[in-house]
Amino acid sequence: MASVAHPLSRHISDLKRRLLIIGGTILVAFVIMFSVSAELIDWFKRPFADDLIFYGPAEALFASVKISFLASIVASMPIILNQFWRFLQPALLPGEQRWGIPLFLLASGFFVLGLAFCNLVILPLVINFFVSFGLERELKPELAVGTYVDFNVKFLLAFGFAFELPLTLTLLSRAGMVNPEQLAKYRRHAAMMALIISAVITPDATLFTMMLMAVPLIVLYEAGIWGARWFGRRKPPTSEESEDETLENDETSPPTQS
Repeated sequence: MASVAHPLSRHISDLKRRLLIIGGTILVAFVIMFSVSAELIDWFKRPFADDLIFYGPAEALFASVKISFLASIVASMPIILNQFWRFLQPALLPGEQRWGIPLFLLASGFFVLGLAFCNLVILPLVINFFVSFGLERELKPELAVGTYVDFNVKFLLAFGFAFELPLTLTLLSRAGMVNPEQLAKYRRHAAMMALIISAVITPDATLFTMMLMAVPLIVLYEAGIWGARWFGRRKPPTSEESEDETLENDETSPPTQS
């Protein structure tokens, strides 16, 4: 029992240490990004043509904190992915560990792709939908900076991390923690979880915004299943399969000459 608990406590200690490194990196990046938060907000409001306003005395401050936090996450992504890789590395075979740098670059690319997809496709659709809905009822749109930034940050972070799902499932399969059959078996459960996560993360939880997030999550889960099938760790052959393969080799091999 003690031999089982010792590796578990070691893994937990290693996980805590890596989470502390990630937290410290994000904190340093946050201080830097907060100093340029005005420029970040100005870039952030591009999907909405009018000026943003604020109602409470501290609303502009909290909006700057949120957008600086998002920027610090993006800036810290190399360290976050590196620590995630180092945590998984002991579970990989020596021949599999050489894929560290390509996977590191691929994960960064997936995260940036998720941000770009959300910023260029999802956010303009969502903002135009809600603004047009109000304009059709002769209402003047005056968006508060706090609400607007909060709305955008949740979507961007959700899509950035969601686009890591295929790579994460592939790595877990490669490490032998899951297999494609398990992922395919729980496909319906994953779809239900995508709907629940979308309902929690989306700021207004309307059916339109839920579907804009849930559908990409389901598609990314399917992509993860295919990644696990193509690049996941192969199951070792059973004893019966090994015996059959040995018999076949014996039958096909030419007789030896004495």
